[in-house]
Amino acid sequence: MKKIVAFAGSNSSTSINKQLVEFALTYFEGFEIRLLDLNDFEMPMFSVDREKEKGHPDAAYRFREAMEQADAIICSLAEHNRNYTAVFKNTIDWCSRIDINIFGDKPTLLMSTSPGGYGAGNAMNSGKIILPRCGAEIIETFSLPSFEQNFSEGKVTNEALRTELEEKISTFKNKLH
Repeated sequence: MKKIVAFAGSNSSTSINKQLVEFALTYFEGFEIRLLDLNDFEMPMFSVDREKEKGHPDAAYRFREAMEQADAIICSLAEHNRNYTAVFKNTIDWCSRIDINIFGDKPTLLMSTSPGGYGAGNAMNSGKIILPRCGAEIIETFSLPSFEQNFSEGKVTNEALRTELEEKISTFKNKLH
């Protein structure tokens, strides 16, 4: 059975990106699913001084281990100030100091959403650049704009956007077989 490891690039307890990930995971019946919460991998703010003094936090090793156990990765990036979140960047910063190939060349479905009409497109664009440099093989991307208008009761309610996501998930799943 193929194992999907999924997470939102957010530490918000009400993360809309986590909600999008949870919805996407409903299309993976027959897969082993592990949904991570970045709050379970909390690390001090990265600095080379801290790294020299204390080494790498255990949470960085645990996050990397979760990625190693995956056959595929699903990630939805939240956006703060036109970039992915500080918690996501900090996770990448620490994990990359152990080994830059954080995602182990695994097939990746990269998503994003936000309340605005651009659907966290800036975070998505940043992710498209940095994640492949960290070993993510991005198979598909999906951005959901205007979250409150297009997502309700745990699902994408806009039919055209839901169909687009379903098509991208289908392409992603075909890569896994």
